[in-house]
Amino acid sequence: MLSRKVGAILAVLACATSLVALPATAASADSIRDDQQWVLNMMNVPAAWSLTQGAGVTVAVIDSGVNPNVSDLAGSVRAGSDYTGISTRPSDPDWGVHGTWMASLIAGHGHSSGDDSGVIGIAPRSTILSIRVIPDRSDPHYGRYSREPEPSIQDSLARGIDYAVQHGAKVISMSIGYSAPNGAVRQALQQAFARGVVVVASAGNSGAPAGASDGGQAPVSFPADYPGVISVGAVNAAGAVAVFSSDNLSVQVAAPGVGVPAQGRDGQYWMVSGTSPACALVAGVAALIKSKYPDLAPNLIATALTSTTTNRPARGYDNQVGFGIADAAAALAKAGKLAGAPLVAPGISAAARFGGGPAAVAQAPVRPRGSGQLTLFVLLALTSLVLVTAAGTRLIILRRSPR
Repeated sequence: MLSRKVGAILAVLACATSLVALPATAASADSIRDDQQWVLNMMNVPAAWSLTQGAGVTVAVIDSGVNPNVSDLAGSVRAGSDYTGISTRPSDPDWGVHGTWMASLIAGHGHSSGDDSGVIGIAPRSTILSIRVIPDRSDPHYGRYSREPEPSIQDSLARGIDYAVQHGAKVISMSIGYSAPNGAVRQALQQAFARGVVVVASAGNSGAPAGASDGGQAPVSFPADYPGVISVGAVNAAGAVAVFSSDNLSVQVAAPGVGVPAQGRDGQYWMVSGTSPACALVAGVAALIKSKYPDLAPNLIATALTSTTTNRPARGYDNQVGFGIADAAAALAKAGKLAGAPLVAPGISAAARFGGGPAAVAQAPVRPRGSGQLTLFVLLALTSLVLVTAAGTRLIILRRSPR
């Protein structure tokens, strides 16, 4: 059994808005699965595992780095590039704190012989591609990083997205946030979507119990607010929206984000809070869908997620939880239907033109002409020509005659 300890979850800030996790206490390995069960049950994950556990899918965790040596991620992490521009080594205890938590929620596989001890991720047979674009706030070089111009900082995110696509990621999980959009990031996302990559991001932690000052909504966070990105809000164990979860129109779905068990880069177990863990959990569901239906387009995976939620708001949508809490088993079932649906041929169908399909299309207003009708038409035309000629001759004669 690992020793218990108490510590504070370290915040990871990228620009003005980002990932504020709540204070937490580390937990022991033998109790972590019990502590985690509410998360799995709320998202209906065990029912999905009978179909897939994410095998064959690489999930890029674009974050502060992932320690590949922790017990519950052993053998499941590929090291990618570091775009932070600072020299902190992966062996530093303040390297990859936040990123390792997130990776364990996606691909954790436990570590006992029966896999019943330690963290189990939503897609425990998936592979993590670790891409470092931000340092943790406790990083010894964070101060230097924070003084970099925002375009340079966001350029590192764009490069990270490109790297993920080029190295086979089918899902990108970004529990990070920036206060403004960026052209290079937008272009990188467009390339990712064109390659069929599902992109998930945290909505941000700028919510407040009484609402924010920006027209009653929290400020938007990027990349969550880019079109095509699945933006995730956070709920607590009762299914109520977390007080810190940003409430804005980017939010599409929600997932557990208060006191979620995760493994840290130190090998200890932590209860993490924020829209960060909610994002990672939904990315895990996307990995399950990609594993079962690898050719399903990102927009259809988003449809599968948003159309099968539980705890749906009274009017179907609100800016706190989006369409509701993600349901892994139901989303998989919906994805199967979408994957089997026939493709719509380009152009406008008869049903679209006339409202009822071919059976409802009216008969042609003019019937086809036969040979008899054509002969009659010719005779009528000749008769008309003779009459016109005669009338013209008479008119000439009248004009020439004296008054």
